[in-house]
Amino acid sequence: MVKIDLITGFLGSGKTTFIKEYASYFISQKKHIGILENDFGAVNVDMMALKELEGEYCELEMVAGGCDADCHRRRFKTKLISMGMLGYDRILVEPSGIFDVDEFFDVLREEPLDRWYEIGSVIAVVDSGLEENLSREENAILASEVANAGRIIFSKSDLYEEEKKEATLAHLNHALQQVKCPREIRKEEILFGSEGQYSNNDFEEMISSGYKLFDYEKNYFNSFDIFQTVYIMDKKLSRMQVEEGTKKLMTDSDSAMRVFRIKGFFHEEEWQEFNATRENISIKKITDGQDVIIVIGENISEDAVLKAFQL
Repeated sequence: MVKIDLITGFLGSGKTTFIKEYASYFISQKKHIGILENDFGAVNVDMMALKELEGEYCELEMVAGGCDADCHRRRFKTKLISMGMLGYDRILVEPSGIFDVDEFFDVLREEPLDRWYEIGSVIAVVDSGLEENLSREENAILASEVANAGRIIFSKSDLYEEEKKEATLAHLNHALQQVKCPREIRKEEILFGSEGQYSNNDFEEMISSGYKLFDYEKNYFNSFDIFQTVYIMDKKLSRMQVEEGTKKLMTDSDSAMRVFRIKGFFHEEEWQEFNATRENISIKKITDGQDVIIVIGENISEDAVLKAFQL
């Protein structure tokens, strides 16, 4: 049977940055891996960010959103069936930050996947500086992502003081209480990490961390109804337009919109990968990209997004 890992985490937690390093460890061990990018939107920016991993020991596949929840589940299962025939040593699934984790467990119990796959590790990546003011639905998603994780990683830990990390831990436990999950996460269960600072021992521990089985109260809402996405494509935005537009969308208290993730690429002499949450903005060079910026949030107005980016 092929082991399959789920690397989950709320929007902007740093999953893609983490999975680059996690996958690179398998590649360094000459393990053949498949990475399945299972995104919420119709354009998969995270898959483009992982292109540099492709080669003899790594292949990338994707399931794009842009459809309803049932359609998304069928696409996910179909892709896993096709990948199950390719002889991988391990498959890594990176879903969107608003993925229903139950879908992962449920699909793997269905035929023929239950005969082909064995769940390896469920890893939850949490931003050490997690935003405090999350909605009820956002907290429910967050709780579902950590409830059954065998390993919880606090990413970007070098950017925050100890007090903020403790507040994030308290927030996680409060979110679990809200969905009536008996799990209480202790500080010693958490791996505090940052980009480029994970050791080989850390990766070996992650690989063997498995998953937990905790019950929690299911919140029956459809992420496709609550969260919206606006795409800005082929507009050749400048760095100033991207930064100023992001700042306006993230801080506009007069708007009914709630933007909590902006990501994509823009070209200014070289391709730049752009990631922003309400807490942090990251811009770094990347080998290849696509002229696209994606805005994700609640009550998103396309007109207001275009105006913010001066379009």
